[in-house]
Amino acid sequence: MNPVRPPTLRRLAATLALAALAPWATAATLRFADQGDAMSMDPHSMQESFQLSFLANIYEPLVGRGRDFQLIPMLATQWEQTAPTVWRFHLRRGVRFQDGTPFTADDVLFSYERTRSEPSDTKLYVAPLKEMRKIDAHTIEMVTRDPFPTLPDLISGWLIMGKAWSEKNQSAVPTDVRKGKENFASLHANGTGPFMLVSRQPGVRTVLKASPTWWGQKEHNLDEVVFTPIANDATRVAALVSGEVDLMEPVPLQDIQRLQSDPKLKVLQSPELRTMYLGLDVGRDELLFSSVKGKNPLKDLRVRRALYQAIDIETIRSKVMRGSALPAGLPLAPGVRGHEADLDKRLPYDPAAARKLLAEAGYPEGFELGLHCPTDRYVNDAEICQAVSSMWTKVGVKTTLSAETKSLYLPKALKREVSAFLLGWQPASNDAHNTLWALLNTPGKDGQGRFNLGSYSNPRLDELTQQIGVEADPARRQALMRTALTLVNAELPLLPLHTQNLAWGARRAMDLVQPPDNSVPLRYILMK
Repeated sequence: MNPVRPPTLRRLAATLALAALAPWATAATLRFADQGDAMSMDPHSMQESFQLSFLANIYEPLVGRGRDFQLIPMLATQWEQTAPTVWRFHLRRGVRFQDGTPFTADDVLFSYERTRSEPSDTKLYVAPLKEMRKIDAHTIEMVTRDPFPTLPDLISGWLIMGKAWSEKNQSAVPTDVRKGKENFASLHANGTGPFMLVSRQPGVRTVLKASPTWWGQKEHNLDEVVFTPIANDATRVAALVSGEVDLMEPVPLQDIQRLQSDPKLKVLQSPELRTMYLGLDVGRDELLFSSVKGKNPLKDLRVRRALYQAIDIETIRSKVMRGSALPAGLPLAPGVRGHEADLDKRLPYDPAAARKLLAEAGYPEGFELGLHCPTDRYVNDAEICQAVSSMWTKVGVKTTLSAETKSLYLPKALKREVSAFLLGWQPASNDAHNTLWALLNTPGKDGQGRFNLGSYSNPRLDELTQQIGVEADPARRQALMRTALTLVNAELPLLPLHTQNLAWGARRAMDLVQPPDNSVPLRYILMK
């Protein structure tokens, strides 16, 4: 395989971007708001997209994604596959962490060991690796257990920490967010990226400043970034309209038209690569938060199908999401490698069929079920759960809704202390393999099934996922993915809902990029 290098067109684009800075040259402060906060400044502590997106402005991966969401060199300048299971990465020279420490292969190996440590929540990035070895100060090799052709895609979200700083500050391993613990890296940061952490007040305010020693070509004019979490939709909109913030997301769906009509503002909208779904505890022998004792109704496919067919997805799409969502029949969004359009069809909404299925399963009078949801993580997440709760109750499944801020909800969900629950998933590699491996494979070692919070287990699906991971031929690989997705549709271990649209509100006098993974790359923002 030929080595991957920065293409000439990319260098030209960067040059043009520098030229375009001239009329925007004055250093600016960006005031940015989101409905929730990052739960930690530690990039290995939680596999949560907003946290990782925020920290990707401070820390960097070996391989990243550019303006067009294609893979680009970051801390590695090129890479090649030297054997079916060996990838060689050539590291960028002259890079320093923000404390002045040089970046070398030792930091990559340290980050590998840190990521695969027991408390880490980001093991999926390095799960295919058998070992990592240092060739010299600026060359490393990753050895996979089996051939793994999508490795560069997978590690595009894996952020590198400095060995010396982490060890100096007693942060050589991440803290376990499930236990609510913190260490120095939870509140401080030291990356190689274009921005550096100045101050951190969790839930209140986080301040960044542009790093004066960043290795990259500057394509922004930001001097300072002030981030404020604003959970209340109306307050967040008012802050944008009044000029208190320059950029915020998500825009409440009911306010999109009003903001679009404001000459000082703009709304950026595009499809997201995230699929929203309802997870189901199919692993326990006795269901939590239920009137049924001694068994678990969710183990019965008829019950899962009843819950699916009781959901009026069109009402959720049109009323709750105000048309800003695409109903999903797969846990995989269009645009993700491996998506199959003809399989992406939902079962029909049919309350009568749902009641019949419940009766056939032995629950003619229904049963009680707990539904857990966040209130500040996804677009209209609490409203979605309220609608589903009502729909399930109408067919006899008396649903008790527990809706909490993500800081309370996510640790419970990650500890599998939930029965039915709302989550969204966007594959780290933008590939169906990651969805199958992380969400639907039997939980096991090396992070397999780590986010399979319903503990579904199907050896055939595990086998197919393994075959997909090692298959290099695109046609054979797609056929395997189709077989796996067909099995998922038949088993319904989780209930897909929809893919949501991104909606950001910003000052009109801003130039920025809106990637489909809902990351906010500050390095591309220009302000007047």
